[in-house]
Amino acid sequence: MTTNDATFMARALELAERGRGFTTPNPKVGAVLVKDGAIVAEGWHKVFGGPHAEVECLRDAEAKGIAVTGGTMYVTLEPCNHFGKTPPCSRTLLESGVVRVVIGCLDPNPEAGGGAELLRQGGVDVTIGVMERECCDAIADFVVWKTLGRPYVTVKLAMTLDGRIATRTGDAGWVSGSASRTRVHVMRACSQAILIGGGTLRADNPQLTHRLEADNPLANNPQPLAVVVTRKLPAPDAPLTLVQDRPKQLVFLTNAAGVASQTGKELTARGVRVWGLPERNGILDLLPGLARLRSEANVYTVLCEGGSGLAGTLLTQNLMDELVVFYAPKVLGDALSLSGFSGLVVQRMNSATGLRFSAVEPVGEDIMLVARPEKPPVAG
Repeated sequence: MTTNDATFMARALELAERGRGFTTPNPKVGAVLVKDGAIVAEGWHKVFGGPHAEVECLRDAEAKGIAVTGGTMYVTLEPCNHFGKTPPCSRTLLESGVVRVVIGCLDPNPEAGGGAELLRQGGVDVTIGVMERECCDAIADFVVWKTLGRPYVTVKLAMTLDGRIATRTGDAGWVSGSASRTRVHVMRACSQAILIGGGTLRADNPQLTHRLEADNPLANNPQPLAVVVTRKLPAPDAPLTLVQDRPKQLVFLTNAAGVASQTGKELTARGVRVWGLPERNGILDLLPGLARLRSEANVYTVLCEGGSGLAGTLLTQNLMDELVVFYAPKVLGDALSLSGFSGLVVQRMNSATGLRFSAVEPVGEDIMLVARPEKPPVAG
């Protein structure tokens, strides 16, 4: 890998990110065409069912009157090698006249992989693994829902610099600034479900909808399902926005007793989905509920917005795929204020759950930090 290889792949990654919220359940992919040491065309997978990044890049070159022959294509994910909603990109590249293809990471989908080998057999110089970790991070959501049978789970927290999400009285409005809150609505629009705990439902009475300005490209995305984890189901006539205004977009993940209760039956009669989960040591096992969201409700991406107990449960059950923290320039300094995660018992620092930082970005007056598990979750 050369310095230029990394520079060009970094641009392809930037382009891939433009597909967030539009390509699901396909992965986000970006591509650039380079000739004489400069980027001459760009493309990214713009919408599910539409042309892939490589084809968009070739079309960009054609629109600019640029000859592709002799060029190098940089693409964040191995070009697909099968006929799906579009023809295989590997064959398209082979016929285009590019002499080199640089790939960030191989395709984990066995139905689509093999594009790199086809290109090599056709005489194209192929390089694999440029910015591989970053390119794998870009498709981490795709890998989860493709291989694990559940949605990709992002835990979102707004914290003070000392790691607190609310005061000792539970006051959390607002920890972060307006720019961060707008960013969260973008995250909601990119998700098929928002996950909260029963405590958050009762304390905040949230809407759990995205509310973006009309000119935002994501503004017309469907509203996500509201998913609440709780043993204590609310009454069907409870003055809660989700129960009264969005019953058919509401899912309760509860225990078997909750499903069988009169309240559970009455909520179900209103169109609310009330699903029972098994319990382990008094804690709801969330994996079956997430798997059911994936299989029955076409939920590929879940955004968890609270509270700290639910975040702790996702962490300990190895179900947190990504952590996004908006750090506000504030300090509470109160040992009784609420931390971002709770319910864990750790005696020694070397037993703490390990994460790795994958991105950091200023958002208004705040800092957005993205972290991922050191070891991605595996099937079984």
